[in-house]
Amino acid sequence: MGENMSNKILVVGASGLVGFEAVRHFEAADGWDVVAVSRRKPDGLTSAEHISVDLTDTAKCAEVFGAMNDVTHVMYAAVFELPGDVVAGWKAKEQMQTNLSMIQNLFDPLEKVATGLKHVTLLQGTKAYGIHIEPMPVPARERNPRHNHDNFYWLQQDYLAEKQQGKAWNWTILRPQLVFGEAIKGNLNVLPAMGVFAAVEREAGRDLCYPGGPPLVFEATDTELLANAMEWVATTPKCGGEIFNIANGDVMALANLWPTLADCFGMKVGPPKALMLSEELPKRQDEWAAIVDKYDLAAPKSVQEFVGDSAELTDFSMATGMTGAPPVVVVSTIKARQFGFHDCVDTEDMLRKWMKRYQDAKLFPK
Repeated sequence: MGENMSNKILVVGASGLVGFEAVRHFEAADGWDVVAVSRRKPDGLTSAEHISVDLTDTAKCAEVFGAMNDVTHVMYAAVFELPGDVVAGWKAKEQMQTNLSMIQNLFDPLEKVATGLKHVTLLQGTKAYGIHIEPMPVPARERNPRHNHDNFYWLQQDYLAEKQQGKAWNWTILRPQLVFGEAIKGNLNVLPAMGVFAAVEREAGRDLCYPGGPPLVFEATDTELLANAMEWVATTPKCGGEIFNIANGDVMALANLWPTLADCFGMKVGPPKALMLSEELPKRQDEWAAIVDKYDLAAPKSVQEFVGDSAELTDFSMATGMTGAPPVVVVSTIKARQFGFHDCVDTEDMLRKWMKRYQDAKLFPK
């Protein structure tokens, strides 16, 4: 890593699920200076500099990023989700335009002054394959034709590709599947929703029922694995201009992970009981607050503050309310392997790891 001693990476969206792990990864990696950008300063930063800025504020972004002439890498993980209805918001024009404006507000002033810029990493997901519109090909491959629907992914990708023409820097797009990691009050993290539900059921003396619908077969992506992929694409020139699916390497269904979740909380699995967690968890507010007090947890007493709108994503990922067989949501990770990225994680082991970390951090009771 000696050649990277002058590398300075801007991690945008540092308080989110993906950005937080990216900051931790590059803080620990040799040869990287890290600047973390987010409105809220995440806990646990070690060497990273934190800058609080609202990416929808064009003038403030011009002031802040127009002064960053020594940035060599950008890892862009910021995302705007419409509050209150995450899944429906994926089709909203306002959501798309806001996400485009955010990356423009950052990158327009930055690219003018960062003369040593080498690489930009952008995040997408399986919505690129139209999973929120219709069943997608199995497996979905990066070389598939662009799915014909409006999506901020395409707006951001086309913007970056146009900006890059004739420039020395390059970009890579990573497409993870359902992401598991550590973040509080996110819209894209199923772990707090799953853990709060398990904790209140355990405290009430009940077995842990599976609240979803029929098993939805798809893949998980560990944020630590994803952060490894970020460093790989940032330092591997042949990854420039490429798109890579990134997933753990096995397939899973949350229904089949439920015994593992129950074991993490010392519970037995009860019979399935269909529940919309987005409707159920707010009803358990008083129970959760009592658990936080009883076990002296560091987690917020407010379910909304802890879980955010992630319960809706959890319902979506469990096919809650769906009748009949759900679509199979599997992507091919062959291209990343062919290019040299071989990391893999057992998804059951990953779930145990993250639940233990949440418990060790006193976010869930042990």
